[in-house]
Amino acid sequence: MTALPAVTQPICLRKPALRVLCVRARVAREILAQVAQRVPVDVLMPDGSLLGGGAPRADRPTLEIVRPTAVFERLAHHPKIGIGEAYMAGDWRAAPGTDLAELLLPFAERLTTAVPPRLLALRGFVDRRIPAAQRNSLLGSRRNIEAHYDLSNELFATFLDETLTYSSALFDPARAVEEQDLAEAQVRKVNAILDEARVTEGSRVLEIGTGWGTLAIEAARRGADVTSLTLSREQATLARKRVAEAGLTDRVDIRIEDYREVEGSYDAIVSVEMIEAVGEEYWPAYFRTIDERLAPGGVAAVQAILMSHERLMATKHSYGWIQKHIFPGGLIPSLRAIEETTADHTALTVTGVHAFGRDYAETLRRWRETFTSRWPEVHALGFDETFRRKWEFYLAYCEAGFASGYLDVAQVRLERAQDRTAGGEAP
Repeated sequence: MTALPAVTQPICLRKPALRVLCVRARVAREILAQVAQRVPVDVLMPDGSLLGGGAPRADRPTLEIVRPTAVFERLAHHPKIGIGEAYMAGDWRAAPGTDLAELLLPFAERLTTAVPPRLLALRGFVDRRIPAAQRNSLLGSRRNIEAHYDLSNELFATFLDETLTYSSALFDPARAVEEQDLAEAQVRKVNAILDEARVTEGSRVLEIGTGWGTLAIEAARRGADVTSLTLSREQATLARKRVAEAGLTDRVDIRIEDYREVEGSYDAIVSVEMIEAVGEEYWPAYFRTIDERLAPGGVAAVQAILMSHERLMATKHSYGWIQKHIFPGGLIPSLRAIEETTADHTALTVTGVHAFGRDYAETLRRWRETFTSRWPEVHALGFDETFRRKWEFYLAYCEAGFASGYLDVAQVRLERAQDRTAGGEAP
């Protein structure tokens, strides 16, 4: 076995003589065999047999195990991390003719039922706690953001559309999705959240999370004055360049600054898929900042990836593959968590929710398709095969989550009750 950077190598893989003593790996094989019997996926072993028994079916996706020992060892020692790391290492793959997201979809649809209940009780023995180093303190947030967003502007440009928008698009429900351009759908999403925040000519806008500047540019084109915050130097550099090319430097101020440090008063505050990087410990500070910076009568709009509150409560303290390899310090909230946090720590209240999770599945599908087709360009930037498998798994894993409904995304409008009352609306 080749050791891969940042991939956990269980001791049984590092020291083969210990494999005969590893009871956990045998338990992991038995659990996976039972999962294979409960999920409509064929798990194909190297000898041509199916894990869990039975005969292959043409109407099912097929998971092909390449190195069984490595797969079971990784699952045994790090279940939530091991499955992704096994894919990164090439220990398993989607069989020829099976799309990776279609393979992961049946598991996502049965996330709470695939493992027999009596075995779920054992999760406490194998779950890992989130490392303290991933806390989103002022220093930790900068480090966590840099780990993902400062990989390379050129990398993101290979698979994003020309708007360089790295969040869910919003497709027109009145038209066939396959007929719609991704860039057009991304601009529709940006304008939808600007509308939610009532951004018009003369609005003072605070954006928490710049991305590569598309939202700030669109807001400035409406005649707004925009202050946009990011912790990514790579993003800030390119976003400033794009703002200058659009001739909007006088209306857009892009700062490398933490949301907790910003001052001023704003008529509208917008934040697109930034809350996932905040961490539960800092949700009160995030929403308090929005409340404190929002001018009287102002409106905030937050686009957030969401999960059910039950899943949030069950998983929020455990360390997963996404947190280790993609978004350190990340945690997806529930709508209920947003409502409770704002109620307990701010004068804000949720006054509108527009969910469009299926659109995220389509967005991710297109990103993965483009990433795969342009892999030679990504490879030329210095990224290796392990990175390719990591990002294939990441994009397909998320696509399956949104396609199954396990994950959702929504634009959430926030206002103060007294402001709505003063404006003549019921609180």
